[in-house]
Amino acid sequence: MSLCDMSGIYSFTVKQSNGDDFPLSDLNGKIVLIVNTATKCGFAPQFKDLEALFQNYKDQGLVVLGFPCNQFANQEPVSDLDMQQVCELNFGVTFPLMGKVDVNGSNASLLFDYLKSELPGILGSQKVKWNFTKFLVDREGYPIKRYAPKTSPKVIRNDLEKLL
Repeated sequence: MSLCDMSGIYSFTVKQSNGDDFPLSDLNGKIVLIVNTATKCGFAPQFKDLEALFQNYKDQGLVVLGFPCNQFANQEPVSDLDMQQVCELNFGVTFPLMGKVDVNGSNASLLFDYLKSELPGILGSQKVKWNFTKFLVDREGYPIKRYAPKTSPKVIRNDLEKLL
């Protein structure tokens, strides 16, 4: 299936951290914030702000999805299940964390290929620059805004509230 044939993120099925399939169509009607994460990254304190967004807006339809990635300086070296525990214990994360993915290159997740094609980075780059790149997806499953790794989740609140 080519990326042109996709109808938003709902066309994709991803792996959860326990290895089970998770069809993103289950999120139909939700606002989704997709983030590539890494527990050893300097931006890892953003986990707490992402969790705060999730807690504040989950009853209004927000879902935060973390996608661990070890492509940037090996900052997510642990297994999927260990990473889930680290995020819960160190950062209080309760939002869903998926299985580890590549976000760039020939083995990149098809979801991230789609997100990058819909929302290229600076100067039209089709790459994810670093951990904690964020993609905001509307209730119909279409990506509407991309945020740089250093952008605090607190800044996303304004864009999020417009969608609620």
